[in-house]
Amino acid sequence: MINTYQLYQQYADATDPLRTCARMMAPVFGYQWPGLPAHPVMRRLASACEVFARTQLTHVRPDFGITAVDDDGCTVSVREEVVAGTPFCSLLHFRKEIPDAQPKVLVVAPMSGHFATLLRGTVNTLLRHHDVYITDWHNARDIPLGHGKFGMDEYVSHIISFLEILGPGAHLLAVCQPTVAALTAAAVMADDGNAAQPRTMTLMAGPLDTRVNPTAVNALAKSKPIAWFEKNMVSTVPARHAGGGRRVYPGFMQLAAFMNMNLNRHVDAFRNLYRHLADGDDEKASQIKTFYEEYFAMSDLPAEFYLETVQLVFQEHALPLGALQYQGRAVNPRAIRRTALLTIEGEKDDICAVGQTVAAQEMCSSIRPYMRLHHVQTAVGHYGVFNGRRWENEIYPRLRDFINMHHR
Repeated sequence: MINTYQLYQQYADATDPLRTCARMMAPVFGYQWPGLPAHPVMRRLASACEVFARTQLTHVRPDFGITAVDDDGCTVSVREEVVAGTPFCSLLHFRKEIPDAQPKVLVVAPMSGHFATLLRGTVNTLLRHHDVYITDWHNARDIPLGHGKFGMDEYVSHIISFLEILGPGAHLLAVCQPTVAALTAAAVMADDGNAAQPRTMTLMAGPLDTRVNPTAVNALAKSKPIAWFEKNMVSTVPARHAGGGRRVYPGFMQLAAFMNMNLNRHVDAFRNLYRHLADGDDEKASQIKTFYEEYFAMSDLPAEFYLETVQLVFQEHALPLGALQYQGRAVNPRAIRRTALLTIEGEKDDICAVGQTVAAQEMCSSIRPYMRLHHVQTAVGHYGVFNGRRWENEIYPRLRDFINMHHR
């Protein structure tokens, strides 16, 4: 059988040196000699080289780069520290040098082909009034086989363990894919009477019930049997990497799937990048470059987690139908009573459509009405729910007030 990952690795090995060369030549072609006007042909050559160099995929987590934050009008320093970890994930804490304690928030980042830095804007905003932790998932291709498998149960166990480390009174926030695991963790902790069950749980743009208002992503997941996904979407990490031999859903395949959903938009973005560079519009060019530096940083998913997610979440709808299990026991969202629930959706979300996240409100029917809130943000798509101007100015204030209301 052809190893798709090995073919990709051969392609990367052949083309990455060309991109490195283009990256080196761009400033040579674009050099501005003192006293001489910029030559348009040389500027276009420099732009073409930079655009080509920017098409390279990377497989290492970028830096969060959050060193300071505005906290109620004061600038305070921020220091990243790993406070706990496993071979699959680090619990990263953004420590602020302030005297007063703030509500602890555990942000559960997606394990979906990108690194946790995709939520950089989310974290940066939360840090204004909160003590923020995040699940920093590791690239599966860097995890040796000896550390075992990683499926949905292991994902949920990580959330429970990290909440126990934060201690009683913490708040849980999950974005997109991990909303299912976050709700599962909260239900299990409530069922067990765990003292560390979260004070509030915020579920943002997640596929909690994909039977509602299904999107193209949902239709694709149901269009083939799970055996097809295992055969065609799962590959084996080449031996040259630390996780050699581990079966994964490669990040480059997920990136290709995402880009194909909006291919014209990405093509236009690179055309615009070339034009902005050629015209000397550095500010607009920088915005595009910043986005794709993050977008092209790819992380592989363990095959077990990927296949279980497709099957349980998108094909069998196990959670809303009451059929989901954790370590062999039934998951019961109705056990949640002490955790306040906030669900947030984006009006124009074409990945997790309106109605799929608010379904959690019905599942968690034992939570008292005054402890439940739902918000649909107008004029935003999927990423606008947790990044950008409307997240900062319209969504975040509601989230902040919700946490404050139930923190004491």
